[in-house]
Amino acid sequence: MIKSVHPERVKLQSGLARLELDVPDEAIDHLLGYIDLLKEWSGTYNLVAPGERSLLLARHVLDSLSIAQYLQPGPLLDVGTGAGLPGLPLAIVRPEVEVTLLDSAGKKIRFIRHVGRTLKLANIHPLHQRVEQLDQPFANITSRAFTSLRGFVAAVKCCSDASTHLLAMKAAYPHQELEDLPAEVNVLSVEALNVPYLHAERHLVIMSVPTQITE
Repeated sequence: MIKSVHPERVKLQSGLARLELDVPDEAIDHLLGYIDLLKEWSGTYNLVAPGERSLLLARHVLDSLSIAQYLQPGPLLDVGTGAGLPGLPLAIVRPEVEVTLLDSAGKKIRFIRHVGRTLKLANIHPLHQRVEQLDQPFANITSRAFTSLRGFVAAVKCCSDASTHLLAMKAAYPHQELEDLPAEVNVLSVEALNVPYLHAERHLVIMSVPTQITE
């Protein structure tokens, strides 16, 4: 019996190659499994907009993976993770990284736990709580459509230190948000992201902050 090939496998493999990510077959299987679970449970858990369910590969999975090269070693916190973006795809391709996925919406965390059980992901830690309740620092903290840069920096001060990198994913270059940042915030770089198959502006703002900042 010939095993059927997932209809998006070739496109995913091409996208990963364009992102210069060397991903083993098992991780590719997990990424495809995650896409299938998103499609299956999106309506029940209100995970992504109905019009985007056919665009999951480029708009959500490859978009999330476009920041993989900018992670520094150490644990990652994904704030306001929603359906697990960008944290789950990053956890799949970086199994050595402990990824905490945090959201205040219980149904989103229930979905992420289901993904973790189904795909047997040992390095994810879903948390149903607010970020202000955390008190341990992370090496990387990611944000995708969570809040403004200023709001992001203020929200995660409880779980960051001077060595933490804050990685905020944005669409257009966030000129005004950068101007609104407190003077104490160090903007390490603003990277223009080239996401395969996604014909839209994407940027990544990488920041660090001192132990105490002015909100």
